[in-house]
Amino acid sequence: MKFIKPSIYAASLLLLAGCGSTTAPILSTPIANIDATPLKERSLTEEELKTWGHKDLITDTIPGMSIDKAYAEIIKGKKGKKVIVAVLDSGIDIDHEDLDDVIWTNSKEIPNNGKDDDNNGYIDDIHGWNFLGDSYNETLEKTRILKKGTSHPDYAKAKAEVEKEYEEYNAGKTQLEQISARVKDVSTSIKAHLKKDDFSLEDVNAIQTKDQTLLQNIGIAKQLLSREEFDTFNDVEETLKEEITGASDYLNYHLNTNFDGRTPVGDNPYDITDTNYGNGNVKHTVKTEAHGTHVAGIIAAERNNGKGANGVANNVAIMAVRMVPNGDEYDKDVALAIRYAVDNGARVINTSFGKYFSPNSDWVRDAIAYAGKNNVLIVNAAGNENENLDLIAVYPNDQIKTGAEVSDTFLTVGALKNKYGSQMVAEYSNYGQTNVDVFAPGSKIYSTFPENEYKSIGGTSMASPGVAGIAALILSQYPKLTAAQVKKIIMQSGLPINRDVVVDQSSGAMPFSKASRSGKIANAYNALILADKVSRGKVKL
Repeated sequence: MKFIKPSIYAASLLLLAGCGSTTAPILSTPIANIDATPLKERSLTEEELKTWGHKDLITDTIPGMSIDKAYAEIIKGKKGKKVIVAVLDSGIDIDHEDLDDVIWTNSKEIPNNGKDDDNNGYIDDIHGWNFLGDSYNETLEKTRILKKGTSHPDYAKAKAEVEKEYEEYNAGKTQLEQISARVKDVSTSIKAHLKKDDFSLEDVNAIQTKDQTLLQNIGIAKQLLSREEFDTFNDVEETLKEEITGASDYLNYHLNTNFDGRTPVGDNPYDITDTNYGNGNVKHTVKTEAHGTHVAGIIAAERNNGKGANGVANNVAIMAVRMVPNGDEYDKDVALAIRYAVDNGARVINTSFGKYFSPNSDWVRDAIAYAGKNNVLIVNAAGNENENLDLIAVYPNDQIKTGAEVSDTFLTVGALKNKYGSQMVAEYSNYGQTNVDVFAPGSKIYSTFPENEYKSIGGTSMASPGVAGIAALILSQYPKLTAAQVKKIIMQSGLPINRDVVVDQSSGAMPFSKASRSGKIANAYNALILADKVSRGKVKL
């Protein structure tokens, strides 16, 4: 399933219940000793909220990846070599105004002739491949295990989780609908008073009235708008609408043992040799299938074109590989998608999805190993359940529990929020001193949405493509570096945070250094400096 920020309906309920380069050497000095620099805490401007992941911790006092600093002081207009980045995700709006010029095209394939011109096993794969065909809604992996019957080794665990979650989502949907009705009353009342179509916390604080009903509505609005994920009250209403839809999807599709979403695909998802399926239509099927478009924009939205967003990388081609449905991805699709990306020229693969049951995880690990052997870096989202991944397995991964890794080119990324301090680790982000490699901006990331729209959403899904963009930037400027070197460069060049932060939401603060293997925040500026030194033989990793 797509790794996005988890449901907030429980918190909402509580609120309302309480009512190789040829360029010259880089001479810049790496960013260091950030803890000796006094960092002020302040609210972000509207522009900063849209671009905070690109900011610099010292210059801007925002824990971004120093993308702007890297372009201004190091890249300085140098395009480098084009790098193919495969986005393994939901469908991508390849016609989006901010993506249409950065989409990969298979030059060896003749469009729409019904032939496999390049003999790669895929007919008319012009911009990538769609392993889902006409399918979109899907069950979760544990629901599929339940459908297989008691003989499955994970049957008892899957059954317990499905039954528990069904009860939770069924009750939650009812409560959400009740909350939504109350929120609508609040919205209608305050909008009528203000004579505005939307309002912010500042607007609400300025209201002076003795009307008791309006005062009650103002109190609820203040509580909701004080949450950092809401800028205006329309955001509250839109989020509730999305939460109700999400709860309905869980009940109707994800946890429904009677639902079969795979039949339209026409394959046997448990036969890795059955590869004659899918098609070349990599676009989204419905407007709400937006995850892949958002991820692609974080990596590669056309820079400085006067439109909505700037991607991290400036010379990339996005290979669209549609294989994440509205539900859990199939292991076969993951494995074949990785192999497709590797075989067709990708140097970086982004995987912003995951699950906790994986009956054919060996297929995926074999594909991860294949990517490593072929010099391809996989940048992977850590997940959004606030779990310690050293203690619990999430898939895909490059090892069994904490055993030996099958590849040295698999990089897992946790998520940060936009305010430096003890709360900078996103409250949902998974972590692990062994199984998470680095952290990066993930909350409220502004990027492309289908049909020429833009939106801010959060999750480790948004942190991973930021780092994938840094990897592409490095390989564009220094194409002779290996994928394994790029992984080490990103980890070693990050900013160390020598302070305690809240990571595990069920306990107190802990040193940031223990939240990941590197103990650092990914930093493009430092990464390019180190990449330059490695490429010239000045530093050995």
